[in-house]
Amino acid sequence: IINLLQQGITAIFKFVELIWRWSFGQIISTFQSDWQSLPVWKIAVLAIVVVAIVYVLYRAAIELWSAAEQILKAFVGLLMVLVSILPYVLVAGLIAAAGGYVIQHVNF
Repeated sequence: IINLLQQGITAIFKFVELIWRWSFGQIISTFQSDWQSLPVWKIAVLAIVVVAIVYVLYRAAIELWSAAEQILKAFVGLLMVLVSILPYVLVAGLIAAAGGYVIQHVNF
Protein backbone atom coordinates (compact mmCIF):
# COMPACT_ATOMS: atom_id res chain seq x y z
CA ILE A 1 0.00 0.00 0.00
CA ILE A 2 2.84 2.39 0.87
CA ASN A 3 4.54 1.69 -2.48
CA LEU A 4 1.28 2.36 -4.34
CA LEU A 5 0.78 5.58 -2.38
CA GLN A 6 4.34 6.66 -3.14
CA GLN A 7 3.88 5.97 -6.86
CA GLY A 8 0.62 7.92 -6.88
CA ILE A 9 2.20 10.92 -5.18
CA THR A 10 5.15 10.75 -7.58
CA ALA A 11 2.81 10.69 -10.57
CA ILE A 12 0.88 13.68 -9.22
CA PHE A 13 4.06 15.69 -8.68
CA LYS A 14 5.32 14.82 -12.19
CA PHE A 15 2.00 16.00 -13.65
CA VAL A 16 2.14 19.22 -11.63
CA GLU A 17 5.73 19.77 -12.77
CA LEU A 18 4.68 19.27 -16.40
CA ILE A 19 1.90 21.84 -16.03
CA TRP A 20 4.22 24.32 -14.29
CA ARG A 21 6.92 24.03 -16.95
CA TRP A 22 4.46 24.42 -19.82
CA SER A 23 2.63 27.35 -18.18
CA PHE A 24 5.77 29.27 -17.31
CA GLY A 25 7.15 28.63 -20.79
CA GLN A 26 4.00 30.21 -22.22
CA ILE A 27 4.19 33.13 -19.78
CA ILE A 28 7.86 33.78 -20.60
CA SER A 29 7.19 33.65 -24.34
CA THR A 30 4.36 36.16 -23.87
CA PHE A 31 6.63 38.58 -22.03
CA GLN A 32 9.33 38.16 -24.68
CA SER A 33 7.03 39.41 -27.42
CA ASP A 34 8.28 42.24 -29.58
CA TRP A 35 6.00 44.97 -28.31
CA GLN A 36 7.30 47.72 -30.62
CA SER A 37 6.42 45.94 -33.87
CA LEU A 38 2.85 45.04 -32.90
CA PRO A 39 -0.19 47.00 -34.02
CA VAL A 40 -2.08 48.94 -31.36
CA TRP A 41 -4.90 46.40 -31.04
CA LYS A 42 -2.41 43.57 -30.44
CA ILE A 43 -0.66 45.65 -27.80
CA ALA A 44 -4.04 46.13 -26.10
CA VAL A 45 -4.66 42.37 -26.22
CA LEU A 46 -1.17 41.74 -24.88
CA ALA A 47 -1.77 44.22 -22.05
CA ILE A 48 -5.04 42.47 -21.16
CA VAL A 49 -3.24 39.11 -21.24
CA VAL A 50 -0.50 40.44 -18.95
CA VAL A 51 -3.07 41.81 -16.49
CA ALA A 52 -4.92 38.48 -16.53
CA ILE A 53 -1.67 36.57 -15.94
CA VAL A 54 -0.76 38.81 -13.02
CA TYR A 55 -4.23 38.40 -11.52
CA VAL A 56 -4.22 34.60 -11.87
CA LEU A 57 -0.70 34.32 -10.43
CA TYR A 58 -1.75 36.59 -7.55
CA ARG A 59 -4.71 34.28 -6.83
CA ALA A 60 -2.38 31.27 -6.99
CA ALA A 61 0.02 32.94 -4.55
CA ILE A 62 -2.86 33.64 -2.13
CA GLU A 63 -3.99 29.98 -2.34
CA LEU A 64 -0.42 28.78 -1.84
CA TRP A 65 0.03 31.07 1.16
CA SER A 66 -3.21 29.79 2.70
CA ALA A 67 -2.12 26.18 2.15
CA ALA A 68 1.29 26.91 3.67
CA GLU A 69 -0.40 28.38 6.74
CA GLN A 70 -2.59 25.30 7.12
CA ILE A 71 0.40 22.98 6.69
CA LEU A 72 2.32 24.94 9.32
CA LYS A 73 -0.63 24.80 11.72
CA ALA A 74 -0.96 21.04 11.16
CA PHE A 75 2.77 20.55 11.73
CA VAL A 76 2.65 22.59 14.94
CA GLY A 77 -0.36 20.55 16.05
CA LEU A 78 1.53 17.34 15.34
CA LEU A 79 4.52 18.58 17.33
CA MET A 80 2.28 19.56 20.23
CA VAL A 81 0.73 16.08 20.27
CA LEU A 82 4.15 14.44 20.12
CA VAL A 83 5.38 16.58 23.01
CA SER A 84 2.21 15.95 25.02
CA ILE A 85 2.60 12.16 24.75
CA LEU A 86 6.26 12.21 25.79
CA PRO A 87 5.47 11.71 29.50
CA TYR A 88 3.42 8.61 28.67
CA VAL A 89 6.17 7.22 26.49
CA LEU A 90 8.72 7.97 29.22
CA VAL A 91 6.59 6.23 31.87
CA ALA A 92 6.11 3.23 29.55
CA GLY A 93 9.88 3.08 29.05
CA LEU A 94 10.50 3.30 32.80
CA ILE A 95 7.97 0.52 33.43
CA ALA A 96 9.64 -1.64 30.78
CA ALA A 97 13.10 -0.92 32.22
CA ALA A 98 11.95 -1.71 35.76
CA GLY A 99 10.21 -4.88 34.62
CA GLY A 100 13.28 -5.96 32.69
CA TYR A 101 15.49 -5.28 35.68
CA VAL A 102 13.23 -7.30 37.98
CA ILE A 103 13.04 -10.19 35.51
CA GLN A 104 16.81 -10.33 35.01
CA HIS A 105 18.17 -9.49 38.46
CA VAL A 106 15.66 -10.32 41.18
CA ASN A 107 15.46 -13.91 42.45
CA PHE A 108 13.11 -14.97 45.20
